Amino acid sequence: MKIIRVEAWPVTMKLAEPYTIAYETVESTTNIFLRVETNQGIIGYGCAAPDEKITGETPASVLKAIADVAETELKGADPLRIARIVERLKDVLKEQPSAVALVDMAAHDILGKVCRLPLWKILGGYRTCFKTSVTIGILPPDETVAKAREWVSRGFTALKIKGGHDVDTDIERIRCVREALGPGIELRFDANQGYTVEQSLKFVEGVRGTRLEIFEQPTLKGQPDLLGRVTQGVSLPVMADESLMSLRDAYRLAKRNLADMVNVKLMKVGGIYETLLINAAARSAGVEVMIGCMDEAALSIAAGLHAALAWPNVAYCDLDGHIGLEGDPSDGAVIIRNGVLYPTNRPGLGFDLA
Repeated sequence: MKIIRVEAWPVTMKLAEPYTIAYETVESTTNIFLRVETNQGIIGYGCAAPDEKITGETPASVLKAIADVAETELKGADPLRIARIVERLKDVLKEQPSAVALVDMAAHDILGKVCRLPLWKILGGYRTCFKTSVTIGILPPDETVAKAREWVSRGFTALKIKGGHDVDTDIERIRCVREALGPGIELRFDANQGYTVEQSLKFVEGVRGTRLEIFEQPTLKGQPDLLGRVTQGVSLPVMADESLMSLRDAYRLAKRNLADMVNVKLMKVGGIYETLLINAAARSAGVEVMIGCMDEAALSIAAGLHAALAWPNVAYCDLDGHIGLEGDPSDGAVIIRNGVLYPTNRPGLGFDLA
């Protein structure tokens, strides 16, 4: 089997409800979709969500990368030799992880279609569905509670609350949500690098008794020692997100006990193949894994879901980036019922773009 044609195109989608995190307000997202055709008529699809602040990429840079790669690396290649393709792309597309993830997804989609199996079964097949958290951006306490009630009324039982602007208000928001919703809803908090070590310690002390489940990326990603100080100084599990961009980062975080958990996003690390390696490293070090996402169309969310379903040590799922995207051409690539994600169980990633 050989790749004979590669086509990439951008799609800009507005968010039905813009949201704010510690360092930006998001109103829309541009994803890049990829179509890879083989000489046997099997077509694989991928999707990338470049983010200049996180991955250092733009839609234009990803499109250029794919155009260059299509001529030099992909055409004529065997799409089933995924490790070979990804390792070569990592050399050619340095510091462009979502571009690598885009090709990685399409190759894995082709693999599943050749095998006539959904990808999660090929990768490991550990579980058939996964509860996801849903994100609430930075809002005043009363609006945070209202939004939390809305999501719970739609069947979600795990909420991720964003913060990082003001520690006192963040403490109040967590306490208000817990009081309003009672003990049956899982609460997670993401500071998106907005805190100092001292503010992190103050936050954890302030939310004592609220049964907060995860404290995500409180400090700046470029100063891992600060994250380690928080991890060692609090009783809550601390998760690294922006601090984890590669397999090497995962090794360093685990070796020095700088985090209790890691948030692995396909866009950050370069796709499913690299996620498998990071997951194995995390498991060997006893570090829990969450499969997370950016503002991604449902096709990309499906890729993350297949990875999350495959492996037993993936403890959490935060795959809500497709919810509320207007004009998503891959809408339906995952199924969500009462806050639980299910694959379509069609071969590969389970969805073909028109």
